[in-house]
Amino acid sequence: MIQNVTSLEMPVDEEFRIVKNHFSHGKGKRICIVTGTHGDELEGQYVCFLIAKMVNEHPSLLTGSVDIYPALNPLGIDTMQRGVPAFDLDMNRIFPGDSRGSMIEKVANDIYTDLLGADMVIDIHASNIFLREIPQMRISEQTANVLVPYAKMTGIDFIWVHQAATVLESTLAHSLNSKGTPCLVAEMGVGGRISHSMCQHLVDGIQNLMYNMGIWAVAPSADKIGESIVCEGADSVAFINAQTSGVFVTEMHNDMMVRLGQTIGHIIEPLTGKVLSEVLSPCEGLLFTIRAYPIVYEGSLLGRIYKM
Repeated sequence: MIQNVTSLEMPVDEEFRIVKNHFSHGKGKRICIVTGTHGDELEGQYVCFLIAKMVNEHPSLLTGSVDIYPALNPLGIDTMQRGVPAFDLDMNRIFPGDSRGSMIEKVANDIYTDLLGADMVIDIHASNIFLREIPQMRISEQTANVLVPYAKMTGIDFIWVHQAATVLESTLAHSLNSKGTPCLVAEMGVGGRISHSMCQHLVDGIQNLMYNMGIWAVAPSADKIGESIVCEGADSVAFINAQTSGVFVTEMHNDMMVRLGQTIGHIIEPLTGKVLSEVLSPCEGLLFTIRAYPIVYEGSLLGRIYKM
């Protein structure tokens, strides 16, 4: 059932609307799938499609409620802009919003209020256009005891517990978690693109989470749910930054094991044909982030490695 979350009148007889698709069977728990906060992050669009398709095809297996919110920032998605067009705002920096505030603050508050009280919220993001990420959950240290067990149920590749996770107090996840509504933040892929395999992997994980929470009657096959790597501690991740400006070229992809001193790539200068710098791994471990956009400047993030 398509339901209105919030709506506001706009100029020229237009209406700004945020909607959700509500599926319900019985009096079981409620899970919410939220995405589209940033208009250039599209992985969640396909995840929402796959989950809606799953419920539509097997309604008898639903033993609770599923709410799907595919576009918290519909104007950003329509224009392929990260923030809210014309307002120059990052939607994920104004929660929980204000019912008496500006248009976007009111919208944020309506979304937040609609999600409050859910038994689980999955907030799906992609990376930006510059970086490619393996499927992961990002969890703050303050909520790790509650959220890590849920994240493990998804079998997602990587669970990153760190101080700055998700990142500011004005995010949707922090606002919900601080009020007792558990919210997991998923991140994967690269901005402006959809990875079918990553999305299906996350959907399998969400199905397994729903099964364990009593919202779905059937678990996915065991071979679809792996064991997550849990990364904890400020010193567990090594950051690779560009030493020079130029064009970063690499044959590496994320989800690869790398050795100490292994070549990750090179920064080159097209005009002269020179290699400006060789990018080496500072440690042994799992390369879970890799640069996707090749133009770099001194200090640009090129990759992240989980030390193993």
